[in-house]
Amino acid sequence: MKLLLDSTRCQGYGLCQEHAPDRIELDEWGYASVVAADVPPGEESAARACADSCPNSALRLEK
Repeated sequence: MKLLLDSTRCQGYGLCQEHAPDRIELDEWGYASVVAADVPPGEESAARACADSCPNSALRLEK
């Protein structure tokens, strides 16, 4: 599984970083970047919660 970010949809809410602080980094304005895209087995539920937390669907989880 991979956590992917569409940076054109990110509005800088920062909610995703609350769910996956080890995978998401926020810049000085609160916009997200994915630090670790590969999601190890066992961490998929946290990655899904991270993607689901985005109000603009900028994050998605894919195989």
